[in-house]
Amino acid sequence: MTTTLALPADATRARWAISAMFFANGMTIGAWAPQIPLLLPRHQITETTLGLLILFLGLGAVAAMLATGRLISHYGSRNVLRIFALALVPMLSLIALAPSLPLLALCMVLLGGFLGSMDVAMNANAVEVEARLGRAAMSSFHGFWSLGGFVGAGGGGWIVAHWGAISGALVANAFCLGLILAALPYVMLGVRHDVARDGARDAVIPRDLALWLLGMISLFSMIPEGAVMDWAAIYLQKELGATQGTSTLAFAFFSGAMAVVRFGGDAVRNHFGAVRTLRFSALIALVGFAVAATAPLQGMAIAGFALAGIGVANMIPVIFSAAGNHPGLAPGTAIAFVTMLGYSGILFAPASIGYVAEHAGFQLTFGGLAVLLAVVATLAHLARAAERQSSPAT
Repeated sequence: MTTTLALPADATRARWAISAMFFANGMTIGAWAPQIPLLLPRHQITETTLGLLILFLGLGAVAAMLATGRLISHYGSRNVLRIFALALVPMLSLIALAPSLPLLALCMVLLGGFLGSMDVAMNANAVEVEARLGRAAMSSFHGFWSLGGFVGAGGGGWIVAHWGAISGALVANAFCLGLILAALPYVMLGVRHDVARDGARDAVIPRDLALWLLGMISLFSMIPEGAVMDWAAIYLQKELGATQGTSTLAFAFFSGAMAVVRFGGDAVRNHFGAVRTLRFSALIALVGFAVAATAPLQGMAIAGFALAGIGVANMIPVIFSAAGNHPGLAPGTAIAFVTMLGYSGILFAPASIGYVAEHAGFQLTFGGLAVLLAVVATLAHLARAAERQSSPAT
């Protein structure tokens, strides 16, 4: 059984509150993207070294995600979300102000950890909100994340280009702090799962082959997203001659396209089903990356990344819904594990991408991502648990 602590009467208000959390998390990541190319000249490092620094960010995220599922099971998603959302706020400014590589590496570990734990907690809370609403809402939540990424990358890129990295980080931090403080009182308190009484397993690393396979397609779905976030701007600058301002449009349009499509994603999934939505989304993303990798012009490459964003948009919401409905595991544990594997694509893979790109070029690197998307399309049936209908909480 589950023990309900206390749910707000207004589930719609809780929906808007968790949407604000998704927006703040996405905006932080989006505002991080324009900061990345500036680390190269500021610290006099190569793409390979930058890739290793991003690896520290990934280590922090994975370590935090492995623990967050258990924290949610014992303390509830809202309590965990409150802590890590507030802890995340100052991290961009600390990275922009870091005077040395060791301090920069430490800040990136913390940024990854706080981003990862907040992500797991808000997705677990979103599953609870879906159940209370009695209908699918996951794609729209991720739509707010993408909208935040668009605002953070687009607006943050403009501020960084005109006022500098520190100003861009401070503005993003201040906006996110205000949004988080306004939303926190209305986030659904949710449920705490008594694992011993519910019979649901709560292992840090579940021994469940089906969940591992679901985590694998989550990984293959997020590697392309991480590649765009961390390397698209540098690709446009180095191989297509884009300016700082123009290069930031790659992730901005990628995130913007994701946001627009995600707000209609729940209707698409209800009409076509989760498995078909995942399969055709992967194929659309595959075409987008092929265009971006072979484009001779900056505008065509940006258009390719936008098309890829359309395809990627509903892949992760379907996969996370499948994890939230996975039988035999506490929901927080299943979501934490699948999120951890998926975010390895955003956080670990770019370190390898930096090495490959430095030696083989970005065009070949981005073209290779299409292969992973073909695998996702082939294995889309693994997300069939997302076909389960939500039911209102009682």
